[in-house]
Amino acid sequence: MQDLLPAQKEIFRSIEDVVREVLCAYGYQEVGLPQIEQTTLFKRSVGENTDIVEKEMYTFKNRNEESLTLRPEGTAGCVRFAEQNGLLFNQVQRLWYAGAMFRYERPQKGRYRQFEQIGAECFGMTGPDTDAELLLMNARIWRRLGLASEIDLEINSMGNSESRNQYKEKLVGYLSRYVDDLDEDSQRRLTTNPMRILDSKSEKTQAVLENAPKLYDYLDSESRQHFEGLRELLDANGVTYTVNPNIVRGLDYYNKTVFEWVTRSLGAQGTVCGGGRYDGLVEQLGGKPCPAAGFAMGLDRLALMMADKSEVSAIADIYVVSQGKAARAGALRLAEEIRDEVSGVKVLVHCGDGKFKAQLKKADASGAQIALILGEDEMAAGTAGVKLLRTSGEQSQVKQNDLAKYCMNHFGKEK
Repeated sequence: MQDLLPAQKEIFRSIEDVVREVLCAYGYQEVGLPQIEQTTLFKRSVGENTDIVEKEMYTFKNRNEESLTLRPEGTAGCVRFAEQNGLLFNQVQRLWYAGAMFRYERPQKGRYRQFEQIGAECFGMTGPDTDAELLLMNARIWRRLGLASEIDLEINSMGNSESRNQYKEKLVGYLSRYVDDLDEDSQRRLTTNPMRILDSKSEKTQAVLENAPKLYDYLDSESRQHFEGLRELLDANGVTYTVNPNIVRGLDYYNKTVFEWVTRSLGAQGTVCGGGRYDGLVEQLGGKPCPAAGFAMGLDRLALMMADKSEVSAIADIYVVSQGKAARAGALRLAEEIRDEVSGVKVLVHCGDGKFKAQLKKADASGAQIALILGEDEMAAGTAGVKLLRTSGEQSQVKQNDLAKYCMNHFGKEK
């Protein structure tokens, strides 16, 4: 798990602001979801034989001996939330959420045991246009963040449960002839979750998979038509993509469309956003049938990509220095007045003792554009010294009653 320093947190917040604005532009509404759910929710939705359930969940018992789990992903909790609050039956819902997820994994760059995600889920629509809109929304976010040239889209179709079962039989039959050439995880998955072998990072296993049966050849006609419809919509809207037959995602609830947005700039942890369609999950968790699709993006990985692009903003726009008891009280009062009148301006007041020279050094280090100076002479005259820290010019005197207006004009802001 990681601490976030102020500069890192600022990058996270800037990403969240962009994503929030784009999601709202597409009609998505924000909801709040708990970080702890009953363990059975994830076992029933994510899948008993997935790596998440088998190895990665933080699970514990409460005082009533109930098994609870820190959420490893957001979709299952959002489905539970929507169903319990009566939002799904015969309705269309576009919902999004943000927050921490938890998985017990080997920590490395871009992979943490507590990680931040933003997820979006769309309920009630079956067509490929819903899937296409999700991907158009993702593409808009990358453009807004300045990352479009560094992130590529890969798509696939997982068909329905019948076509997947047919494919699994063929895949297991093929891989059983090459067990000794598979990596250890893939050997285990051969009997528990064989389709996850397609996503193996082992070069040796990928070499075996080159001649393996392809899922697309076993798709049912409806899934094939849905996938071709999605491709036509992406082509018509100028979204570049690659069909990757090995994308299966690590969760059992997906069907039909699955996708990943990947980058080469983060090494092994190249997936920054992933999702797809999960039409059967609502019914699987006890609700009435309801089609659904969604995605989740990892803020930690996007923040790593943004680190070299983002400028850390100044701690303050205005730094107020003062000497003397009356001036110190005046500094706090003037700072409050400026905050009242000037929207979005950061005002930092020097607290404690210190000579003017030392205080002005701190003002400069804060990144502030203006230093306001209050001493005995200024308090007696009802003025404040104004020193521009980022441009040349002599110090001027401004009446205290006019300071808010002066700052408003300088920064071009007002309440």
